[in-house]
Amino acid sequence: MNAHFWRNKTVLLTGHTGFKGSWLAIWLHLLGANVVGYALPANHRSLYRSAALQQYIQSYEGDISDRRLLLEVLSRHKPDLVFHLAAQPLVRLSYEKPVETFETNVMGTLHLLEALRQCDTVKAIVNVTSDKCYRNDGRFDHEGFSEGDPLGGKDPYSASKACAELVTQAYAASFFNEKLGVATARAGNVIGGGDWSQDRLLPDLMKAHITKQPIVIRYPKATRPWQHVLDPLYGYLLLAQHLYERGTSYSGAWNFGPYPAEAVSVEEVIGYVNRCLSVPIEVQQTQELARYEAPTLQLQTKKAVQQLGWLPKLTLPEAIVWSVRWYEQCAIGKDMYVETVDQIKTYERMVKQSDEGKSPLS
Repeated sequence: MNAHFWRNKTVLLTGHTGFKGSWLAIWLHLLGANVVGYALPANHRSLYRSAALQQYIQSYEGDISDRRLLLEVLSRHKPDLVFHLAAQPLVRLSYEKPVETFETNVMGTLHLLEALRQCDTVKAIVNVTSDKCYRNDGRFDHEGFSEGDPLGGKDPYSASKACAELVTQAYAASFFNEKLGVATARAGNVIGGGDWSQDRLLPDLMKAHITKQPIVIRYPKATRPWQHVLDPLYGYLLLAQHLYERGTSYSGAWNFGPYPAEAVSVEEVIGYVNRCLSVPIEVQQTQELARYEAPTLQLQTKKAVQQLGWLPKLTLPEAIVWSVRWYEQCAIGKDMYVETVDQIKTYERMVKQSDEGKSPLS
């Protein structure tokens, strides 16, 4: 993958007002792509607003299930590639709003794919789902879930993402020709600056730090594959380029996760964060009965490593340092577009160094 590939490509990015979507929109813009965003309005507190992202891309506000508007946007801009990130992304909210979760994550995906059937310019589609799409019975395999493992979900969010995987697989097999590559990307527990979502560990920690309030933790021993947002996004970019250039030979499911050693418990992450701060965050554990969450989760990424040449670049301590810096810069009123761009460019340099002087981004 290189900047020459992305230059002047038109990219439809759904969910561009969200956390991961905003990071991806900025990166695509830096690579020279014409970014067309489609999403619900951004929250008042968001990376999209902090970075004034509307200045740099074409943005449409709409529901992902509004096929008429989707068709209008596709007809007007004729995208070359599509990244589908629009979603209801929160497990706990899915218990409160299960119907809305399935409508957005399953039917929204269906409406987008149906609209894309009528767009003959698109050559690559990457549907970003979740590491929680796997049937997780709590047993821990040290190598983690691989792409061929069974799908499932004991909560509405996880089940909706498993369903979105099946919908994508069905459309790829039934309706899209051999020239159109269609893939799903599975990653989760992504951290980084600009995430203000509720019930996510790092945003909750930084809110507690900024307000000098204690944080309430539900599952201190829960183990997750934490990774900085730029690591999976780099994988999505590599995957999209391979789909565009080589079609269905790269279609299918792809995992993007950290090295096994980076899958640590919630309490270990809190320890890393506190080491970055002058005043440690006070932690309280709730005694209330919590909803089900799998105690362990780990992804196997051999496929992406071997076939895409992808590797994570940031260790967990580095990812936390970068994230804490972003939030602290935001708290003192810095230009967050500049800070975000600086982190992306630093990441690009790390990619270049790891590839022995030959950067896949330049």
